[in-house]
Amino acid sequence: MRKVRKPVYFACGDYTVSLGTGRKEFHPKKPRPGLEYYIAEAGRGVLAQLGGADKVDESVVGNFMAARFNKQGHLGALISVVDPGLTYKPSLRVEGACASGGLALATAVRSVLADQADGVLALGVEVQNTVKAIYGADVLAGAGHFASERKQGHAYFFPSRFAERAGAYQQRFGQEQAWEGMGRWYEQAITAARTNDKAQEFHNADPDPFASHQRMRPNPRGFCDHINVLDCSKVSDGAAAIAVLSEEGLGRAGVEARDAIELVGIGHVAADLTAPPEDLTVLDTTRRAVSEAMEMAGVTAQQIGVFEVHDCFTITGILAVEALGLAPHGEGAAYVAAGKTRPDGPSPINPSGGLIGWGHPTGATGVRMAVDIWRQLTGRAGEAQLDLDERPYGLTISMGGNDKTVVSCVFRRAG
Repeated sequence: MRKVRKPVYFACGDYTVSLGTGRKEFHPKKPRPGLEYYIAEAGRGVLAQLGGADKVDESVVGNFMAARFNKQGHLGALISVVDPGLTYKPSLRVEGACASGGLALATAVRSVLADQADGVLALGVEVQNTVKAIYGADVLAGAGHFASERKQGHAYFFPSRFAERAGAYQQRFGQEQAWEGMGRWYEQAITAARTNDKAQEFHNADPDPFASHQRMRPNPRGFCDHINVLDCSKVSDGAAAIAVLSEEGLGRAGVEARDAIELVGIGHVAADLTAPPEDLTVLDTTRRAVSEAMEMAGVTAQQIGVFEVHDCFTITGILAVEALGLAPHGEGAAYVAAGKTRPDGPSPINPSGGLIGWGHPTGATGVRMAVDIWRQLTGRAGEAQLDLDERPYGLTISMGGNDKTVVSCVFRRAG
């Protein structure tokens, strides 16, 4: 069984507001911050805790589509906007669709394990509210195999792809049970987001999110079959960053072990982008990645106290529950409907609000998840804090495309 060959720590995380529709300060016709602003804000939040740029040996930026959303490439060379002290240090940008943030973490970890760096600034960023949603859907379709899928695909490409998964799940395991589970996932996400003042749905004042979801039956003439707009994560702008450190880097920064978390397992899996899913009701790549991560960590899902999973759609959250082994195939919706993934349930998932509640600035999402796991395991999660004394482990799932690239990490409290 493979193990992490030496201690790797994560600490000093930070993120920006997830800006988009739903936030009171968002207005589509008013000027808004750009990439440089978000990179600088998230990165400076980390350096302020870490003790300065001299504690960073290199940087990695996760981003999906800045070249199209912002007409800007070469993001690795933007890292100096964080601090002039990062100038002339190695920095690169990595991409894997919605798993770009997860790949930034994996890349940082590999640098530490290869003894190339003792301190890596891992940052993810995306600014997507630069085009109308219908045009943005076309940009995001690049996370699939554009040549073979886009022409015959729905105008809202990825919502339609996951609507297909929702429809298959409903047909096989019961429409009403699946619909209830999807509604409870939405309710859970909105309720959690209200505890996080940087979440996109923080201002959501709906007194009954579940009832709102259940009333809004899918309308394929206006959107997609099998899902409604509440089942979808929103278009978001934002950034997240965290320091990835060796034991020496931890000491150099003067960070106490109790203020860090240790990576104990990682799974990075990529499937064939050109091939359709073998079974629409299974996230097979996700299942493989989390299995690798948990095997490396030597834990089961039942031993993990908090999860941050990639719920780009409510059905994705339900399928992730099954991929983790928390519920058997076909019983994920019932597991969610029974409240078992809520903060007071046996398997708390996305106490941050997740992608549906916190928001989904694509390249930042995987890093944001790690920041929230760090906060939970070190007692920094504020109103969302869970009691993790009995199960001091956290797991993330960063998924790209239609379950094509997945990075899963298992962490434990270091101190």
